[in-house]
Amino acid sequence: MVTGKVFKFGDNVDTDVIIPARYLNAPSPEELAQHCMEDIDAEFVKKVQKGDIMVGGANFGCGSSREHAPVAIQASGIECVIAASFARIFYRNAINIGFPILECPEAAASIKDGDQVSVEYETGIIVNETTGEKFQAAAFPAFVGNIIGAGGLLKYLKERQDAKEE
Repeated sequence: MVTGKVFKFGDNVDTDVIIPARYLNAPSPEELAQHCMEDIDAEFVKKVQKGDIMVGGANFGCGSSREHAPVAIQASGIECVIAASFARIFYRNAINIGFPILECPEAAASIKDGDQVSVEYETGIIVNETTGEKFQAAAFPAFVGNIIGAGGLLKYLKERQDAKEE
């Protein structure tokens, strides 16, 4: 379970807003994080704390297929993203790097910027600690949970390979 302060964004937040193209050659996730969301909220990187939660509307992560977008969000300290829906390529890129994301239109509509929210990944339960509201997102299938738990697809595959070699 994770609990954090919410940074809320609207519908159709695209990958160019999440991490502007002018920073795609940044040498590390930490450098990408320094520019995360700057074109939509110039103060985001100054305000975000490790363990905070991002909430978005419909079609979060649309646009280009760059994996830099979930990397920048994760490296900024955001623990997970809750959205009404995700662009499929963003969804897949997030899972590939071991970054938890949850689809829950009701939570995305109700949760406000600055609210405290708790998320239980195994059950998909989201609790707005500020208002007491509870929401049910779809829990990850076991194999997706295993990928996220391992820290991403490549780490998951390495763990499986190492286990076979023992």
